[in-house]
Amino acid sequence: MAWLSVASYTYKSEATLLVVQQQIPQRYVLPTSTTNIREALQATTQEVLSRARLLAIVEEFGLYEKQTTRLSPEVMLYKMRNDITIQPVESESPEKKDVTAFKISFVATNPLLAQAVTSKLTSLFIEQNLETREHQATTTTNFLKEQLDAVKARLGEAEEQVRSFKMQHLGELPEQQTGNLAIMTSLQTQLQSTMTSLNRAEVQRQYLESLSEYRILAIGNDLARLKSERAKLLDQYTSKHPAVVRINEKIAETEASIEQVRNWLKSGDKGATNASTAKVPDGDVSLGQLRGQLEENRLEIETLSKDEKRLKEELEQYQRRLDATPIREQQLSGMLRNYEQLKLDYSDLLAKETQSQMAGDLEKRQEGQQFRLVDRPSLPTVPSSPNRIKVSLAGAGAGIGLGLALAFLMDLKDRSLHSEDDLRQLVALPLVVGVPLMLTSYEERSLKRKRALEWVVASGLILAALVAELYEFYLYRYTRPL
Repeated sequence: MAWLSVASYTYKSEATLLVVQQQIPQRYVLPTSTTNIREALQATTQEVLSRARLLAIVEEFGLYEKQTTRLSPEVMLYKMRNDITIQPVESESPEKKDVTAFKISFVATNPLLAQAVTSKLTSLFIEQNLETREHQATTTTNFLKEQLDAVKARLGEAEEQVRSFKMQHLGELPEQQTGNLAIMTSLQTQLQSTMTSLNRAEVQRQYLESLSEYRILAIGNDLARLKSERAKLLDQYTSKHPAVVRINEKIAETEASIEQVRNWLKSGDKGATNASTAKVPDGDVSLGQLRGQLEENRLEIETLSKDEKRLKEELEQYQRRLDATPIREQQLSGMLRNYEQLKLDYSDLLAKETQSQMAGDLEKRQEGQQFRLVDRPSLPTVPSSPNRIKVSLAGAGAGIGLGLALAFLMDLKDRSLHSEDDLRQLVALPLVVGVPLMLTSYEERSLKRKRALEWVVASGLILAALVAELYEFYLYRYTRPL
């Protein structure tokens, strides 16, 4: 086994990374990543073992220097990926098997080089995991912020739409229906009271007008009396006599008063001014009182009529509002449904953004899920390959097998006869006499020397093989070639 040189030794450095869960309970801060640890480990492995990073490690540590000139980058990448081993460590719980840690190892011809590359790989895994989770938290927060701004804008538009609709249809909204009904009931009560008062004023007007007619008849009788007196005076005096002139003036005043009162009664509002300025005959106080009562009655009727018209218009307005309320309710329900849904979406996104910001802060403070180095990269003292014991045992087994095969072949080629059975197989005739093997003293001494030499050579070969195996085991176990 001496042909196996020390230069063919390879050393394996191994490190263990523990998967540390989030320090703060998830009921307070939800993580942004929902992937399990196995998937996260696979993604991180793909990032770390990328072409650019592996070539950078090869250049940094000068790996495969003797083979760089004759190996393409693809072959070096393939060789390095084969030298790297990543082995997940699963939990022992039978209910939930999950990765709790993983081991990273690298094989090199130099133990210090193996340790350095393994240390580099572990740092890359830790940094890449932190960078990935922080980037994921930041990306999630930015995405949620964009969605939140979009929903906020839509919520503002929906709120403005609802506000404009309510302002445009003020008084026809469903929440105002109860108030409209109460106001409408009050207006109906007022209208009924106004109509009752108006009917009463109309009756009073008719009564006052009947009194006015009666008073006109009384004045007419006075006018007839005055005319009769004037006729008597004309029989005695001329038309220019003072008594005749005075009675003519009374007759004219009485006729004018009758005419004005009649016009006032017939013309209504148009004759109100004339009737109020009409001259009352001297001493006729009752006619002035009657005319004042009629004027008050007219004003009352006018006021009540205006109130009646106003109340009817208001009743019609509120009736239109009540009739339009079901339509506005249906129109508003769609707007409010959209508005409430946007409010829920906004609240949900706001809560998610807050959670994402807290998760991002945790990742920046390195309090989230992370990879922690628990076993630093080892410095190998014993070569990991080749396994000298296995190689030696395999060589010894192969030697024994080869020896047996050669002995068997030599035995097949030996044509000499050693027994009666060999002779019977060779000759078909029956054997009559058997001659025993008779050796001379010289032949016996030669045969003994030959057998002794064979035993000595065999013993020497076995002893040499044992010494070589012990030496290889010593080199494998106790030497530290650097």
